[in-house]
Amino acid sequence: VTIRLLINTLEAAERTGLSPRTLETLRLRGGGPAFVKLGRAVRYEPAALEAWIDANRSASTSEYHA
Repeated sequence: VTIRLLINTLEAAERTGLSPRTLETLRLRGGGPAFVKLGRAVRYEPAALEAWIDANRSASTSEYHA
């Protein structure tokens, strides 16, 4: 049995440098990191946060397409 590490919104915010409120907004509107919903609890896998950060990497502001 593999146990996967899951972190809460506050911990995810600390790792990404975003506010917990920003992560909540991204969950609502889409475009944020993948998350897991366990009942009412929202959790993130650290690997999903890293993948989301990597997917949003840009070399210049002209590459950004919101």
